[in-house]
Amino acid sequence: MPERIQPKDLDRSARAELKTLTKENADWVARHLVAAAEALEDDPALAHRHALSASRRAGRIAIVRETLAITAYATGDFALALRELRTYRRISGSDEQLPLMVDSERGVGRPDRALELGRSVDRSTLPASVQVALAIAMSGARLDLGQPELALAELEIPQLDPDRAFSYSPALFSAYAEVLEEIGRADDAAAWRDRARRAEAALAGEGLDLVEVFDLEGTEPSGVDVPAPQSVESDEPAAGAEAEPEAGDAADAIEPEVAAILAETADLEADDASDEPGEAEPERA
Repeated sequence: MPERIQPKDLDRSARAELKTLTKENADWVARHLVAAAEALEDDPALAHRHALSASRRAGRIAIVRETLAITAYATGDFALALRELRTYRRISGSDEQLPLMVDSERGVGRPDRALELGRSVDRSTLPASVQVALAIAMSGARLDLGQPELALAELEIPQLDPDRAFSYSPALFSAYAEVLEEIGRADDAAAWRDRARRAEAALAGEGLDLVEVFDLEGTEPSGVDVPAPQSVESDEPAAGAEAEPEAGDAADAIEPEVAAILAETADLEADDASDEPGEAEPERA
């Protein structure tokens, strides 16, 4: 652990989640979380080891389980990512990692389950950036199933606005371009790739926050109409609670090194409501 990494470097809201731990333990967990975030892009394996260390010390904390899931996803361990994301969702009650859950279902070879999971939540209740990430993941699942036309329709959401650039716009425009290419609309695909490049350049140049926006009107390539958002005829069951994995499926095949962590927090997997709120997490070596 580099000495320069200190507990105060962790985001304030994340630090607040660690208040149930002893101070010494909370400080170690905070440092591991910061180190994991720093290493995630360049060294996912190192980031994952830091997340594992944090989990050994604070396996009942939502931000810790979320970090472990994200680092597992980054290393390609989609089964562990999916299991940790389920636990994070139960602890936090948040659906903001739903796109990563959908993509993890794709990663373990279950695009049908990915679509079912994506349809289980009212998208209007999600932040705009999460709606976009979910649409991209759902589109990928459609492509996995050989349904490019439906993959395109998944991306035709209100945020697909060629005249304005939000922070999520480059990824959405690029995904739309890729599906257009897949169905043979090369000219339209090139136009949307150009939109993605210009949106990314504009956003990077101004350092915009999530809620800020550039108006790109007047600079769009000619001859490309934006399709109106379409409803997708769904072949999935009606929206409902998230389906749990079948016994013995790939998402239950967890690496031995994290078995102890999962065992220690088995009460969360069973939604044990007997834990006292505010109870201090025991310090671990």
